[in-house]
Amino acid sequence: MFKNNCRTSHVALWMSIVNTVLYHLPFFNFVIQHSETGALRQLLFFFTLVLLMVVANFFAFYLFLSLSRRVGKTLLSTFFILNAISVYFIYSYGVILDESMIGNILNTNTEESSSFFSLTLVFYLVLFGILPSIVLWRISIQRETWKTFFIRSGLALGVMLSLVLLNANQLLWIDKHSKQLGGLAMPWSYSVNTALFYVHQAQKNQKEILLPNATITNEEKSIVVLVIGESARKQNFSLYGYEKNTNPLLSQTKNVYHFDANSSATYTTAGVKSILEYKDSSDLYEILPNYLYRNQVDVIWKTTNWGEPPVHISRYQSKENLRSLCEGDNCGYDEILLTNLKEDILASTQNKILVVLHTSTSHGPTYNTKYPPAFEVFTPVCTSVELSNCSSEALINAYDNTIVYTDYLLHRVIEDLKSLPQFKSTLLFVSDHGESLGEKNLYMHGLPMRIAPKEQYEIPFIVWVSDDSKKLKSNSLLSQHHVFHSVLHFLSVESPIYQEEMNIFEN
Repeated sequence: MFKNNCRTSHVALWMSIVNTVLYHLPFFNFVIQHSETGALRQLLFFFTLVLLMVVANFFAFYLFLSLSRRVGKTLLSTFFILNAISVYFIYSYGVILDESMIGNILNTNTEESSSFFSLTLVFYLVLFGILPSIVLWRISIQRETWKTFFIRSGLALGVMLSLVLLNANQLLWIDKHSKQLGGLAMPWSYSVNTALFYVHQAQKNQKEILLPNATITNEEKSIVVLVIGESARKQNFSLYGYEKNTNPLLSQTKNVYHFDANSSATYTTAGVKSILEYKDSSDLYEILPNYLYRNQVDVIWKTTNWGEPPVHISRYQSKENLRSLCEGDNCGYDEILLTNLKEDILASTQNKILVVLHTSTSHGPTYNTKYPPAFEVFTPVCTSVELSNCSSEALINAYDNTIVYTDYLLHRVIEDLKSLPQFKSTLLFVSDHGESLGEKNLYMHGLPMRIAPKEQYEIPFIVWVSDDSKKLKSNSLLSQHHVFHSVLHFLSVESPIYQEEMNIFEN
Protein backbone atom coordinates (compact mmCIF):
# COMPACT_ATOMS: atom_id res chain seq x y z
CA MET A 1 0.00 0.00 0.00
CA PHE A 2 2.87 2.40 0.71
CA LYS A 3 4.86 1.82 -2.49
CA ASN A 4 5.35 4.76 -4.79
CA ASN A 5 2.79 3.77 -7.40
CA CYS A 6 -0.44 2.21 -6.14
CA ARG A 7 -3.28 1.39 -8.48
CA THR A 8 -6.39 3.52 -8.06
CA SER A 9 -8.51 0.48 -7.25
CA HIS A 10 -6.07 -0.68 -4.56
CA VAL A 11 -6.05 2.72 -2.87
CA ALA A 12 -9.86 2.91 -3.03
CA LEU A 13 -10.14 -0.56 -1.46
CA TRP A 14 -7.67 0.19 1.35
CA MET A 15 -9.31 3.53 2.08
CA SER A 16 -12.70 1.80 2.21
CA ILE A 17 -11.37 -0.73 4.70
CA VAL A 18 -9.85 2.09 6.80
CA ASN A 19 -13.18 3.94 6.66
CA THR A 20 -15.09 0.84 7.76
CA VAL A 21 -12.72 -0.09 10.59
CA LEU A 22 -12.14 3.38 12.06
CA TYR A 23 -15.58 4.94 11.89
CA HIS A 24 -18.25 2.22 11.98
CA LEU A 25 -18.03 0.64 15.41
CA PRO A 26 -21.21 2.53 16.52
CA PHE A 27 -22.96 1.31 13.34
CA PHE A 28 -22.10 -2.34 13.95
CA ASN A 29 -22.78 -2.06 17.69
CA PHE A 30 -26.28 -0.92 16.79
CA VAL A 31 -26.71 -3.86 14.39
CA ILE A 32 -25.61 -6.38 17.03
CA GLN A 33 -27.80 -4.88 19.76
CA HIS A 34 -30.93 -4.69 17.63
CA SER A 35 -30.64 -7.78 15.45
CA GLU A 36 -33.68 -10.00 15.79
CA THR A 37 -32.26 -13.22 14.29
CA GLY A 38 -30.55 -16.25 15.81
CA ALA A 39 -26.83 -16.32 16.56
CA LEU A 40 -25.75 -18.02 13.32
CA ARG A 41 -27.96 -15.85 11.09
CA GLN A 42 -26.91 -12.79 13.05
CA LEU A 43 -23.25 -13.62 12.36
CA LEU A 44 -23.96 -14.08 8.63
CA PHE A 45 -25.95 -10.84 8.48
CA PHE A 46 -23.19 -8.98 10.32
CA PHE A 47 -20.52 -10.33 7.96
CA THR A 48 -22.49 -9.42 4.84
CA LEU A 49 -23.14 -5.91 6.19
CA VAL A 50 -19.40 -5.41 6.76
CA LEU A 51 -18.69 -6.64 3.25
CA LEU A 52 -21.45 -4.48 1.80
CA MET A 53 -20.07 -1.44 3.63
CA VAL A 54 -16.55 -2.06 2.27
CA VAL A 55 -17.72 -2.67 -1.31
CA ALA A 56 -20.15 0.29 -1.36
CA ASN A 57 -17.52 2.70 -0.09
CA PHE A 58 -14.97 1.20 -2.48
CA PHE A 59 -17.31 1.95 -5.37
CA ALA A 60 -17.73 5.60 -4.33
CA PHE A 61 -14.07 6.16 -3.46
CA TYR A 62 -12.95 4.47 -6.70
CA LEU A 63 -15.19 6.81 -8.66
CA PHE A 64 -13.83 9.92 -6.91
CA LEU A 65 -10.19 8.92 -7.37
CA SER A 66 -10.67 7.87 -10.99
CA LEU A 67 -12.30 11.14 -11.99
CA SER A 68 -9.53 13.18 -10.35
CA ARG A 69 -6.81 11.92 -8.05
CA ARG A 70 -6.37 15.33 -6.40
CA VAL A 71 -10.10 15.96 -5.95
CA GLY A 72 -10.55 12.38 -4.78
CA LYS A 73 -7.83 12.72 -2.15
CA THR A 74 -9.30 16.04 -1.01
CA LEU A 75 -12.76 14.50 -0.65
CA LEU A 76 -11.50 11.43 1.20
CA SER A 77 -9.32 13.40 3.62
CA THR A 78 -12.27 15.74 4.27
CA PHE A 79 -14.43 12.70 4.94
CA PHE A 80 -11.87 11.27 7.37
CA ILE A 81 -11.71 14.51 9.35
CA LEU A 82 -15.50 14.90 9.46
CA ASN A 83 -15.88 11.19 10.28
CA ALA A 84 -13.54 11.57 13.25
CA ILE A 85 -15.51 14.53 14.60
CA SER A 86 -18.81 12.71 14.00
CA VAL A 87 -17.69 9.55 15.78
CA TYR A 88 -16.53 11.63 18.75
CA PHE A 89 -19.99 13.17 19.13
CA ILE A 90 -21.71 9.82 18.59
CA TYR A 91 -19.63 8.25 21.36
CA SER A 92 -19.76 11.24 23.70
CA TYR A 93 -23.42 12.24 23.39
CA GLY A 94 -25.21 9.31 21.77
CA VAL A 95 -26.34 11.37 18.77
CA ILE A 96 -27.48 10.03 15.41
CA LEU A 97 -26.65 12.17 12.39
CA ASP A 98 -30.06 12.12 10.73
CA GLU A 99 -31.56 15.08 8.88
CA SER A 100 -32.99 16.73 12.01
CA MET A 101 -29.63 16.51 13.81
CA ILE A 102 -27.90 18.02 10.77
CA GLY A 103 -30.37 20.90 10.92
CA ASN A 104 -29.59 21.30 14.60
CA ILE A 105 -25.84 21.39 13.87
CA LEU A 106 -26.17 23.87 11.01
CA ASN A 107 -28.20 26.21 13.21
CA THR A 108 -25.70 26.11 16.09
CA ASN A 109 -24.03 29.44 16.71
CA THR A 110 -20.31 29.95 17.33
CA GLU A 111 -20.65 30.52 21.08
CA GLU A 112 -22.62 27.33 21.57
CA SER A 113 -20.38 25.19 19.35
CA SER A 114 -17.26 26.35 21.21
CA SER A 115 -18.64 24.87 24.43
CA PHE A 116 -18.15 21.37 22.98
CA PHE A 117 -14.38 21.76 22.63
CA SER A 118 -12.30 19.20 24.55
CA LEU A 119 -8.90 17.52 24.40
CA THR A 120 -10.60 14.24 23.58
CA LEU A 121 -12.11 15.86 20.50
CA VAL A 122 -8.60 16.97 19.47
CA PHE A 123 -7.36 13.40 20.05
CA TYR A 124 -10.09 11.97 17.80
CA LEU A 125 -9.41 14.62 15.18
CA VAL A 126 -5.67 13.96 15.05
CA LEU A 127 -5.66 10.16 15.39
CA PHE A 128 -8.71 9.30 13.29
CA GLY A 129 -8.87 12.28 10.95
CA ILE A 130 -5.57 13.98 10.27
CA LEU A 131 -3.23 10.95 10.38
CA PRO A 132 -5.22 8.85 7.86
CA SER A 133 -5.41 11.92 5.64
CA ILE A 134 -1.61 12.38 5.78
CA VAL A 135 -1.11 8.72 4.84
CA LEU A 136 -3.51 9.11 1.91
CA TRP A 137 -1.70 12.17 0.57
CA ARG A 138 1.67 10.41 0.76
CA ILE A 139 0.47 7.66 -1.58
CA SER A 140 1.26 8.10 -5.28
CA ILE A 141 -1.71 6.83 -7.25
CA GLN A 142 -1.27 5.17 -10.63
CA ARG A 143 -4.19 5.90 -12.94
CA GLU A 144 -5.98 2.87 -14.43
CA THR A 145 -7.61 2.65 -17.84
CA TRP A 146 -11.29 3.42 -18.20
CA LYS A 147 -11.82 -0.17 -19.31
CA THR A 148 -10.38 -1.38 -16.00
CA PHE A 149 -12.49 1.16 -14.16
CA PHE A 150 -15.74 -0.02 -15.72
CA ILE A 151 -14.90 -3.69 -15.20
CA ARG A 152 -14.07 -3.26 -11.52
CA SER A 153 -16.95 -0.85 -10.88
CA GLY A 154 -19.32 -3.29 -12.55
CA LEU A 155 -17.95 -6.10 -10.40
CA ALA A 156 -18.47 -3.99 -7.26
CA LEU A 157 -22.06 -3.25 -8.27
CA GLY A 158 -22.64 -6.94 -8.88
CA VAL A 159 -21.29 -7.86 -5.47
CA MET A 160 -23.47 -5.20 -3.80
CA LEU A 161 -26.59 -6.46 -5.61
CA SER A 162 -25.78 -10.05 -4.64
CA LEU A 163 -25.34 -9.09 -0.98
CA VAL A 164 -28.64 -7.21 -0.99
CA LEU A 165 -30.44 -10.21 -2.51
CA LEU A 166 -28.76 -12.53 -0.02
CA ASN A 167 -30.24 -10.45 2.80
CA ALA A 168 -33.65 -9.89 1.23
CA ASN A 169 -35.26 -11.39 4.34
CA GLN A 170 -33.71 -8.58 6.40
CA LEU A 171 -35.08 -5.71 4.30
CA LEU A 172 -38.00 -5.09 6.67
CA TRP A 173 -35.54 -4.88 9.60
CA ILE A 174 -33.33 -2.48 7.62
CA ASP A 175 -36.35 -0.34 6.75
CA LYS A 176 -37.47 -0.30 10.38
CA HIS A 177 -34.07 0.98 11.51
CA SER A 178 -33.18 2.99 8.41
CA LYS A 179 -32.89 6.33 10.26
CA GLN A 180 -30.46 4.96 12.81
CA LEU A 181 -28.42 3.00 10.25
CA GLY A 182 -28.30 5.95 7.88
CA GLY A 183 -27.31 8.27 10.71
CA LEU A 184 -24.35 6.07 11.68
CA ALA A 185 -22.92 5.22 8.25
CA MET A 186 -19.87 7.37 7.49
CA PRO A 187 -19.50 9.59 5.53
CA TRP A 188 -23.00 9.27 4.10
CA SER A 189 -24.81 10.11 7.34
CA TYR A 190 -23.85 13.78 7.30
CA SER A 191 -23.24 14.22 3.55
CA VAL A 192 -26.57 12.78 2.37
CA ASN A 193 -28.57 14.24 5.24
CA THR A 194 -27.00 17.68 4.75
CA ALA A 195 -28.09 17.60 1.11
CA LEU A 196 -31.59 16.47 2.15
CA PHE A 197 -31.78 19.23 4.74
CA TYR A 198 -31.04 21.94 2.19
CA VAL A 199 -33.39 20.40 -0.39
CA HIS A 200 -36.24 20.33 2.10
CA GLN A 201 -35.43 23.84 3.30
CA ALA A 202 -35.61 25.07 -0.30
CA GLN A 203 -38.98 23.38 -0.71
CA LYS A 204 -40.43 25.19 2.27
CA ASN A 205 -42.13 28.53 1.91
CA GLN A 206 -39.40 31.16 2.14
CA LYS A 207 -42.05 33.78 2.83
CA GLU A 208 -44.41 33.37 5.74
CA ILE A 209 -47.96 32.39 4.89
CA LEU A 210 -50.01 35.21 6.36
CA LEU A 211 -52.86 34.29 8.68
CA PRO A 212 -56.28 35.97 8.39
CA ASN A 213 -56.63 39.36 10.06
CA ALA A 214 -57.54 39.43 13.74
CA THR A 215 -59.52 41.85 15.92
CA ILE A 216 -58.91 43.01 19.49
CA THR A 217 -62.30 42.80 21.18
CA ASN A 218 -61.80 45.04 24.24
CA GLU A 219 -59.54 47.73 25.70
CA GLU A 220 -58.63 45.94 28.92
CA LYS A 221 -54.92 46.29 29.69
CA SER A 222 -53.49 42.78 29.38
CA ILE A 223 -50.00 41.36 29.19
CA VAL A 224 -48.61 37.89 28.46
CA VAL A 225 -44.99 37.02 29.21
CA LEU A 226 -44.01 33.90 27.30
CA VAL A 227 -40.75 32.40 28.56
CA ILE A 228 -39.32 29.85 26.15
CA GLY A 229 -37.19 27.41 28.10
CA GLU A 230 -34.08 25.72 26.71
CA SER A 231 -33.52 21.97 27.29
CA ALA A 232 -35.72 22.00 30.40
CA ARG A 233 -37.11 18.56 31.15
CA LYS A 234 -40.18 18.12 33.30
CA GLN A 235 -38.89 15.40 35.63
CA ASN A 236 -36.27 17.70 37.24
CA PHE A 237 -38.83 20.28 38.40
CA SER A 238 -39.95 19.75 41.99
CA LEU A 239 -43.34 21.16 40.96
CA TYR A 240 -43.76 17.85 39.14
CA GLY A 241 -42.74 15.74 42.14
CA TYR A 242 -38.94 15.70 41.77
CA GLU A 243 -37.38 14.78 45.12
CA LYS A 244 -34.83 17.65 45.08
CA ASN A 245 -36.22 21.13 45.72
CA THR A 246 -35.46 22.78 42.39
CA ASN A 247 -38.47 25.14 42.58
CA PRO A 248 -38.15 26.78 46.02
CA LEU A 249 -39.75 30.04 44.87
CA LEU A 250 -42.45 28.94 42.44
CA SER A 251 -43.66 26.31 44.89
CA GLN A 252 -44.47 29.14 47.32
CA THR A 253 -46.11 31.40 44.75
CA LYS A 254 -49.88 31.75 44.56
CA ASN A 255 -51.67 31.07 41.28
CA VAL A 256 -48.90 28.93 39.77
CA TYR A 257 -50.13 25.92 37.82
CA HIS A 258 -48.21 23.18 36.04
CA PHE A 259 -49.31 20.78 33.34
CA ASP A 260 -47.87 17.72 31.67
CA ALA A 261 -46.73 18.49 28.13
CA ASN A 262 -44.78 17.00 25.26
CA SER A 263 -42.62 18.88 22.80
CA SER A 264 -43.12 18.44 19.06
CA ALA A 265 -39.41 17.83 18.45
CA THR A 266 -36.14 17.29 20.30
CA TYR A 267 -34.16 20.22 18.91
CA THR A 268 -34.41 23.98 19.26
CA THR A 269 -35.44 25.24 15.83
CA ALA A 270 -38.40 22.86 15.51
CA GLY A 271 -39.36 23.21 19.18
CA VAL A 272 -39.45 27.00 19.13
CA LYS A 273 -41.36 26.99 15.84
CA SER A 274 -43.99 24.73 17.42
CA ILE A 275 -44.38 27.05 20.40
CA LEU A 276 -44.98 30.00 18.08
CA GLU A 277 -47.14 28.48 15.33
CA TYR A 278 -50.89 27.93 15.41
CA LYS A 279 -50.81 24.34 14.17
CA ASP A 280 -48.33 21.57 13.48
CA SER A 281 -47.09 22.13 9.94
CA SER A 282 -43.93 21.84 7.88
CA ASP A 283 -44.96 25.13 6.22
CA LEU A 284 -43.90 28.48 7.62
CA TYR A 285 -47.10 30.15 8.75
CA GLU A 286 -47.06 33.58 10.36
CA ILE A 287 -45.76 33.01 13.88
CA LEU A 288 -47.36 34.38 17.03
CA PRO A 289 -45.24 37.54 17.61
CA ASN A 290 -45.46 38.57 13.95
CA TYR A 291 -49.20 37.91 13.83
CA LEU A 292 -49.98 39.87 16.98
CA TYR A 293 -47.66 42.73 16.02
CA ARG A 294 -49.39 43.04 12.64
CA ASN A 295 -52.74 43.17 14.45
CA GLN A 296 -51.90 46.04 16.83
CA VAL A 297 -50.53 44.12 19.81
CA ASP A 298 -47.25 45.48 21.18
CA VAL A 299 -44.62 42.72 21.06
CA ILE A 300 -41.26 42.73 22.89
CA TRP A 301 -38.72 39.97 22.22
CA LYS A 302 -35.61 39.50 24.38
CA THR A 303 -33.25 36.61 23.69
CA THR A 304 -29.98 35.03 24.76
CA ASN A 305 -30.61 32.12 22.40
CA TRP A 306 -31.13 31.44 18.70
CA GLY A 307 -33.14 29.24 16.34
CA GLU A 308 -36.46 31.05 16.21
CA PRO A 309 -38.21 31.61 12.85
CA PRO A 310 -37.82 35.14 11.43
CA VAL A 311 -39.30 37.67 13.88
CA HIS A 312 -40.77 40.83 12.29
CA ILE A 313 -41.30 43.29 15.11
CA SER A 314 -39.79 46.64 16.09
CA ARG A 315 -38.77 45.80 19.67
CA TYR A 316 -36.39 42.86 19.21
CA GLN A 317 -33.43 42.74 21.62
CA SER A 318 -30.58 40.27 21.14
CA LYS A 319 -28.02 39.26 23.76
CA GLU A 320 -25.67 41.96 22.43
CA ASN A 321 -28.35 44.66 22.73
CA LEU A 322 -29.17 43.58 26.27
CA ARG A 323 -25.53 43.48 27.40
CA SER A 324 -25.07 47.10 26.40
CA LEU A 325 -27.90 48.01 28.78
CA CYS A 326 -27.14 45.61 31.62
CA GLU A 327 -25.20 46.52 34.76
CA GLY A 328 -23.98 44.19 37.51
CA ASP A 329 -22.21 40.87 37.98
CA ASN A 330 -24.85 38.65 36.39
CA CYS A 331 -25.01 40.16 32.92
CA GLY A 332 -23.37 37.04 31.50
CA TYR A 333 -26.35 34.91 32.48
CA ASP A 334 -30.02 34.78 31.51
CA GLU A 335 -30.83 37.38 34.13
CA ILE A 336 -29.91 39.79 31.36
CA LEU A 337 -33.33 39.10 29.86
CA LEU A 338 -34.94 40.97 32.74
CA THR A 339 -33.03 44.16 31.91
CA ASN A 340 -35.53 47.06 31.73
CA LEU A 341 -38.42 44.60 31.52
CA LYS A 342 -40.81 46.74 33.57
CA GLU A 343 -39.64 49.92 31.86
CA ASP A 344 -40.25 48.43 28.41
CA ILE A 345 -43.74 47.35 29.42
CA LEU A 346 -44.61 50.75 30.87
CA ALA A 347 -43.27 52.47 27.76
CA SER A 348 -45.84 50.70 25.62
CA THR A 349 -48.68 52.73 24.16
CA GLN A 350 -50.85 49.65 23.54
CA ASN A 351 -53.35 47.98 25.85
CA LYS A 352 -52.30 44.49 24.75
CA ILE A 353 -48.68 43.38 25.16
CA LEU A 354 -46.81 40.15 24.47
CA VAL A 355 -43.30 39.76 25.89
CA VAL A 356 -41.20 36.79 24.73
CA LEU A 357 -38.10 35.85 26.74
CA HIS A 358 -36.07 33.20 24.91
CA THR A 359 -33.67 31.68 27.43
CA SER A 360 -30.61 29.43 27.12
CA THR A 361 -30.43 28.44 30.80
CA SER A 362 -30.26 24.63 30.67
CA HIS A 363 -28.38 24.08 27.42
CA GLY A 364 -25.48 21.64 27.70
CA PRO A 365 -22.89 20.46 27.78
CA THR A 366 -21.54 23.18 30.09
CA TYR A 367 -24.48 23.28 32.51
CA ASN A 368 -22.25 24.58 35.31
CA THR A 369 -21.61 27.82 33.38
CA LYS A 370 -25.30 28.63 32.90
CA TYR A 371 -26.00 30.01 36.36
CA PRO A 372 -24.26 32.43 38.77
CA PRO A 373 -22.18 30.89 41.60
CA ALA A 374 -24.88 31.71 44.15
CA PHE A 375 -27.18 29.17 42.49
CA GLU A 376 -24.81 26.24 42.85
CA VAL A 377 -27.15 24.64 45.38
CA PHE A 378 -26.38 21.02 44.57
CA THR A 379 -22.78 19.78 44.62
CA PRO A 380 -20.51 18.32 43.37
CA VAL A 381 -21.09 19.45 39.80
CA CYS A 382 -19.82 18.26 36.44
CA THR A 383 -17.41 20.76 34.88
CA SER A 384 -16.40 18.73 31.81
CA VAL A 385 -17.87 18.96 28.32
CA GLU A 386 -17.34 15.20 28.07
CA LEU A 387 -20.47 14.35 30.00
CA SER A 388 -19.89 10.59 30.00
CA ASN A 389 -16.74 11.20 32.08
CA CYS A 390 -18.75 12.78 34.89
CA SER A 391 -20.52 10.85 37.59
CA SER A 392 -24.29 10.73 37.25
CA GLU A 393 -24.63 12.66 40.52
CA ALA A 394 -22.32 15.49 39.41
CA LEU A 395 -23.96 15.78 35.99
CA ILE A 396 -27.49 15.89 37.36
CA ASN A 397 -26.46 18.33 40.10
CA ALA A 398 -25.11 20.76 37.51
CA TYR A 399 -28.29 20.45 35.47
CA ASP A 400 -30.53 20.79 38.55
CA ASN A 401 -28.78 24.05 39.42
CA THR A 402 -29.91 25.44 36.06
CA ILE A 403 -33.48 24.57 37.04
CA VAL A 404 -33.05 26.38 40.37
CA TYR A 405 -31.85 29.40 38.39
CA THR A 406 -34.82 29.08 36.03
CA ASP A 407 -37.09 29.06 39.08
CA TYR A 408 -35.50 32.31 40.21
CA LEU A 409 -35.86 33.96 36.79
CA LEU A 410 -39.54 33.04 36.55
CA HIS A 411 -40.07 34.32 40.10
CA ARG A 412 -38.45 37.62 39.15
CA VAL A 413 -40.76 38.00 36.14
CA ILE A 414 -43.81 37.23 38.29
CA GLU A 415 -42.75 39.84 40.86
CA ASP A 416 -42.40 42.41 38.09
CA LEU A 417 -45.87 41.59 36.81
CA LYS A 418 -47.32 41.77 40.32
CA SER A 419 -46.00 45.32 40.57
CA LEU A 420 -48.13 46.28 37.56
CA PRO A 421 -51.67 45.94 38.95
CA GLN A 422 -53.10 47.98 36.09
CA PHE A 423 -52.54 44.95 33.85
CA LYS A 424 -54.27 41.62 33.83
CA SER A 425 -51.22 39.44 33.35
CA THR A 426 -50.03 35.89 32.91
CA LEU A 427 -46.72 34.09 32.56
CA LEU A 428 -46.32 30.99 30.40
CA PHE A 429 -43.15 28.91 30.66
CA VAL A 430 -42.75 26.23 27.99
CA SER A 431 -39.54 24.48 27.03
CA ASP A 432 -38.43 23.84 23.45
CA HIS A 433 -37.53 20.22 24.27
CA GLY A 434 -36.14 18.07 27.07
CA GLU A 435 -32.68 16.69 27.80
CA SER A 436 -30.97 13.33 28.33
CA LEU A 437 -28.56 13.16 31.25
CA GLY A 438 -26.95 9.78 30.76
CA GLU A 439 -30.08 7.62 30.77
CA LYS A 440 -29.47 4.72 28.35
CA ASN A 441 -26.03 6.30 27.73
CA LEU A 442 -27.65 9.24 25.94
CA TYR A 443 -26.78 12.88 26.52
CA MET A 444 -28.36 16.21 25.62
CA HIS A 445 -31.02 16.07 22.89
CA GLY A 446 -31.71 15.81 19.16
CA LEU A 447 -32.69 12.16 18.61
CA PRO A 448 -35.50 11.54 16.10
CA MET A 449 -38.88 11.70 17.86
CA ARG A 450 -39.81 8.13 17.03
CA ILE A 451 -36.82 6.78 18.98
CA ALA A 452 -36.24 9.63 21.43
CA PRO A 453 -36.51 8.77 25.14
CA LYS A 454 -39.12 10.58 27.21
CA GLU A 455 -36.42 12.72 28.83
CA GLN A 456 -35.98 14.52 25.49
CA TYR A 457 -39.65 15.40 24.92
CA GLU A 458 -41.47 15.52 28.28
CA ILE A 459 -41.36 19.23 29.12
CA PRO A 460 -42.67 21.64 31.76
CA PHE A 461 -45.68 23.81 30.94
CA ILE A 462 -45.98 26.26 33.84
CA VAL A 463 -48.60 29.03 34.09
CA TRP A 464 -49.03 31.92 36.49
CA VAL A 465 -52.01 34.31 36.46
CA SER A 466 -52.23 37.66 38.18
CA ASP A 467 -55.50 37.05 40.03
CA ASP A 468 -58.11 34.41 40.72
CA SER A 469 -60.50 35.77 38.12
CA LYS A 470 -58.77 33.86 35.33
CA LYS A 471 -59.30 30.14 35.78
CA LEU A 472 -57.55 27.39 33.91
CA LYS A 473 -59.13 24.33 32.39
CA SER A 474 -58.31 20.95 33.88
CA ASN A 475 -55.95 20.17 31.04
CA SER A 476 -54.39 16.69 31.06
CA LEU A 477 -51.64 16.64 28.43
CA LEU A 478 -50.71 19.84 26.59
CA SER A 479 -48.72 20.45 23.43
CA GLN A 480 -46.57 23.40 22.46
CA HIS A 481 -49.32 24.49 20.04
CA HIS A 482 -51.57 25.34 22.98
CA VAL A 483 -49.48 28.48 23.47
CA PHE A 484 -50.68 30.28 20.34
CA HIS A 485 -54.40 29.94 21.04
CA SER A 486 -54.07 30.54 24.79
CA VAL A 487 -52.24 33.83 24.18
CA LEU A 488 -54.91 34.93 21.69
CA HIS A 489 -57.62 34.18 24.26
CA PHE A 490 -55.88 35.95 27.14
CA LEU A 491 -55.26 39.09 25.08
CA SER A 492 -58.87 39.05 23.77
CA VAL A 493 -57.73 38.68 20.15
CA GLU A 494 -60.46 37.27 17.94
CA SER A 495 -59.26 35.35 14.90
CA PRO A 496 -60.71 32.92 12.33
CA ILE A 497 -57.90 30.46 13.09
CA TYR A 498 -58.50 30.46 16.87
CA GLN A 499 -59.27 27.01 18.31
CA GLU A 500 -61.05 26.99 21.67
CA GLU A 501 -59.99 23.40 22.38
CA MET A 502 -56.35 24.54 22.24
CA ASN A 503 -56.90 27.31 24.81
CA ILE A 504 -55.85 26.48 28.38
CA PHE A 505 -57.95 29.25 30.01
CA GLU A 506 -61.61 29.10 30.89
CA ASN A 507 -63.87 31.70 29.28
